[in-house]
Amino acid sequence: MLRQPPSALDIARKLIACPSVTPAEAGALTYLRGVLAEAGFAAEIVSFEAPGTDKVENLYARFGRGAPHFVFAGHTDVVPPGDAAKWRFDPFSGAVADGMIWGRGACDMKGGVAAAVAAALRFVAEKSVKGSIGFLITGDEEGAAVNGTAKLLDWALARGERFDHCVLGEPTSREALGDMMKHGRRGSLTGRLTLIGKQGHVAYPHLADNPLRALAPVLASLNETPLDSGTPSFDASNLEATSVDVGNTAANVIPGEARIVFNVRFNDLWTPETLRAEIEKRVARGAGRARYELTFDPVNATAFLTPTGAFTDLVAESVHDVVGRRPALSTSGGTSDARFIKNACPVVELGLVGATMHGVDERAAIADIEALSRIYERILEKYFAAF
Repeated sequence: MLRQPPSALDIARKLIACPSVTPAEAGALTYLRGVLAEAGFAAEIVSFEAPGTDKVENLYARFGRGAPHFVFAGHTDVVPPGDAAKWRFDPFSGAVADGMIWGRGACDMKGGVAAAVAAALRFVAEKSVKGSIGFLITGDEEGAAVNGTAKLLDWALARGERFDHCVLGEPTSREALGDMMKHGRRGSLTGRLTLIGKQGHVAYPHLADNPLRALAPVLASLNETPLDSGTPSFDASNLEATSVDVGNTAANVIPGEARIVFNVRFNDLWTPETLRAEIEKRVARGAGRARYELTFDPVNATAFLTPTGAFTDLVAESVHDVVGRRPALSTSGGTSDARFIKNACPVVELGLVGATMHGVDERAAIADIEALSRIYERILEKYFAAF
């Protein structure tokens, strides 16, 4: 057993120093496995791969064998830092200055992972665990999310592992630590529309068919009526065109095709199937007699909601115990690995302030990382007393 568990800041600095840009593990998971194993966790790194995708390493760890099984989830992979010369400090240095820790992943989400690990290490060192504490840490959250948490869960469940509740440490706070937690997420659907015409010379339009004539009506039809007005737990679904491309470099050529890419963030009023059907109707109405092809990318993010109750109350009360505020419940933002975890157990997301995530000079307040670790430890205390 560890005599003196490392602090959340110590762990965060170690993790940030690993340049684990997706899908590189770069030593981050290896470090966590060592720290957790030294504290008595059964910890192993599990790799997954698939044709056309990168091999990804993931970490699974568990302390104890009994129920209930509480699990922390997160990721150690990060997005690229961009031009390192534009950063105040080396993005993989884990520099400490002005009460902050600086570096790629400081808030998204190596700081959150560090807070959870430090909390768990203190808890198992000081208390008797009447159940189990686990970790699901992926290296594929910022990437394709094909060989990460989804497969790690399948692997664990196939081995007989069962999970009762989960906290995912994504950076959910807006302005102050603990001012928001997420108990659900919207779904995501991407569509690809090709308007089909006939290429020709602009001086001879009767010999061509310009697909751009249908572009404006189709875009108008997609957006003229809101998909819905939202629900008590979800914002309104929204469709956004993200790309319009003709690929035409000549001013005197009528193009043969026009391509539109759009994404819909949808609430629980829709399933992927009902949403596709609605979009197909709108495209058909806008296109009129124009020819087109409409396809949709595979969906791995559907809208979900963790019902409020004893677990969400416990997490909110733990936040209040440490920082004196109760987090607002939200389903806003993009997708996260909670979309996979919700199939195994109830999950909420609670983490650091995310104002600088993915940006130059990403950073997190040291006081927030340590306070988040105390919140996580308080969650463990309350959880094993209540469940």
